[in-house]
Amino acid sequence: MWVLLAILTSLCFGINNAIFKVSNGRGISKVHIQFFFYLIAFIMTASFGLLNDRFHPNWLSLILGSAIGVLNANGNIQMSRAFEKGPASLTSPLIAANAIFPVIAAALIFGEQLSFLQGIGVCCMLVAAVVIQYAPHAKTDIQYGSWIFHIILAILSFGIIGILMQTTSKLHIQPLDVLTSMYFGGSVYLFVTMFVLKQKIQPLEVKIGSLVGCLSIVGYASYFYALNTGIASIIFPIVSLNCLIVVLAGCYLYKEKLKLYQVAGVMVAFLGIILTKL
Repeated sequence: MWVLLAILTSLCFGINNAIFKVSNGRGISKVHIQFFFYLIAFIMTASFGLLNDRFHPNWLSLILGSAIGVLNANGNIQMSRAFEKGPASLTSPLIAANAIFPVIAAALIFGEQLSFLQGIGVCCMLVAAVVIQYAPHAKTDIQYGSWIFHIILAILSFGIIGILMQTTSKLHIQPLDVLTSMYFGGSVYLFVTMFVLKQKIQPLEVKIGSLVGCLSIVGYASYFYALNTGIASIIFPIVSLNCLIVVLAGCYLYKEKLKLYQVAGVMVAFLGIILTKL
């Protein structure tokens, strides 16, 4: 069951990232979209928790949840800026490597152990996540220093999120408490960012943000429940394969063609998932 939840998480995250890709270059602010998706998601999760008497936050869930929300929002912002400063062919694969941090943490900090075949499966999925996103003919004009800076910040942000999510799972903090705190912390961070940037809000940004917010709730709820019941060092590589959804969306919407190495990457990814279940 937890593998299916991890796949559902990957699907939701992939659809969200595809939506961001479609909106790119259309004068739509990713900061505004993120703010409204965090705000809508916060209202929905808080309302559900309060109406059903299932929202019981404490200082630890507030701190960890808010930290996850801020890091996720910052990671997305840094990733967008990295795309502006350097080639997507290198940016996407490098940032995708953040999945190695929670995998290592699962083994060294939380004491998870994998069989030999499961270890190979994890490696297959991590390699596939990098290979699938590689695009050698993307733009090559690089503002190297700034590009590397934003990539490092994005990798650290996304990598630390995985470790914090494992921490909330090991401490048996209720997922709804963490989710609500996450969306609250992200909303506050993005509101401050919006106030600093002072950009005009467009109605389309509100609509896209609301859609992404709903998908985010499903994705993160599945993510937390998968971590509570499954093996984190397998879950994180599966979730990192959300890039496959973005690639397939590009094929459908923009008639982009899969390269031979991308097809091989997809096959390796599925092989990895199969191996982790043996």
